[in-house]
Amino acid sequence: MTENLKKSGNGIARWIGRFVPNTVVLLALGVLGYWGHQTGWALPKIAALNGDGEIERGDWCLAHNVAASQCVECRPELVPKGKEFGWCKQHGVPECPWEHPEVAQLPSPPAITQADLARAQGALDFAERPENNSKCKLHLRRIQFASATAFEKAGIEVAPVWPGPVIESVPANGEISYDQTQVARLSARVPGTVWHVARQAGDRVKQGEVLALVEAPEVGRAKAEFLQSLLQVELKTRTLANMREAGSSLPARQLQETEASAHEAQIRLLTAQQALVNLGLPIPAEDVKRIGMEELAKRIQFVGLPESVARTLDANTTTGNLLPLKAPLDGVVVAREVVAGEVVDTTKVLFIVANVDRMWLTMNIQLEDMKKLAVGQHLRFRADGSAGEVKGTITWMSTAADEKTRTIKVRAELDNPGHRLRANTFGKGRIVLREEKNAVILPNEAIHWEGDCFVVFIRDKNYDPQKSGSLLMFHVRKVRPGAKDDKQTEVIAGVLPGEVVATKGSGALRAELLKNNIGEG
Repeated sequence: MTENLKKSGNGIARWIGRFVPNTVVLLALGVLGYWGHQTGWALPKIAALNGDGEIERGDWCLAHNVAASQCVECRPELVPKGKEFGWCKQHGVPECPWEHPEVAQLPSPPAITQADLARAQGALDFAERPENNSKCKLHLRRIQFASATAFEKAGIEVAPVWPGPVIESVPANGEISYDQTQVARLSARVPGTVWHVARQAGDRVKQGEVLALVEAPEVGRAKAEFLQSLLQVELKTRTLANMREAGSSLPARQLQETEASAHEAQIRLLTAQQALVNLGLPIPAEDVKRIGMEELAKRIQFVGLPESVARTLDANTTTGNLLPLKAPLDGVVVAREVVAGEVVDTTKVLFIVANVDRMWLTMNIQLEDMKKLAVGQHLRFRADGSAGEVKGTITWMSTAADEKTRTIKVRAELDNPGHRLRANTFGKGRIVLREEKNAVILPNEAIHWEGDCFVVFIRDKNYDPQKSGSLLMFHVRKVRPGAKDDKQTEVIAGVLPGEVVATKGSGALRAELLKNNIGEG
């Protein structure tokens, strides 16, 4: 019988061993389901997981070793938030410092001027600006550090908000070229042989300065024709005067023929004179009439040559066929394509002279940006390899798009002090649409986008690094960004000059802000 009882007991134990675990699992799942239904399946906060249900709001402080007596999360009265003013529709931020300067983290509320408000409104009116979601509540949060040492280990840097210049512009690549109204490509007026070259590439020249002398037979023929015509005019004019003195003793027909011959000689003289003018050798006929033919022949030999050049030439051995090639403007010889002794004609370019005090900039603008541009707008340009920008003004915009790039060419004039700009070089430019000298600006790394809003982290005004136990805390502030470049962003609304914001390394504060949201469902 004892044997039977033992066998029966062992069977019951085996049956309980199989049944009880399954029952426990089912009960646990039932309890978990009931809890999830009651809590909306939200994870418990860190403090609850640690068994500290009395300070549920202090989970961040516990996780970061902040004493409960100094925890702003646990005891908001340590640093009162002050009155809440709500959403500012005009500027698109809550607790707007422009409208309510008392919210600024400054020792005393600043004075907001009409110029400040007008500047912010002008930035909003100029273009569409990124907007914040009014339902975003991140501005109600604050992030606290246990100590200054903990803050330093986080690698976060702070800097005061400052006013500074900001520019909104249309960027574009550009190419520098010579001002085509100030470039001269010089050729000989008539065929000939280069007799002397006076200037080299790179030389600065003044208007009228001789670059080279060309020996051209046509010049000699034109001078000879002028002298012969001048002599004929003198002879026939004297003959006509003598006949008129004779009075009625001469036939009227003979007098008329002499007058006609004198007029014809005068016309040939004017033609010969014009031929010299066309060669760049003007001779006032009235002046040469007052000197003798020998003196005139000497003077006309080197006509058109500057006195400084003529003095260096020997009249007995130097040809009278010399034609000077002169600089038509002040500038630089940018190209010389001739040597002495070379035979040239009117099609060969011998020199290129350019005024490099002013250059042209040609930029290629996207079609969608053209609606923002107009002749007269200012721009700034930085050539490749240059340390600074130069300023210019748009003077022309193309009426057609480039067939290949589908861009519009825009031309501007640039001053070139020091001649640092070089033709046929490239660079980056920006056409200025809006320029503000006293905008509120922040480094780009200080502003964070959180999906619904732009935020910055502002250090509490009561923090004193010299005072032991001073609470090191950052307020989360929504901002309305404006113009942006590679380094800084304009803040239209949300912060005021003088407030201290987290800049480099502020991503650590953003991570803490996101960490605080974990476990809230």
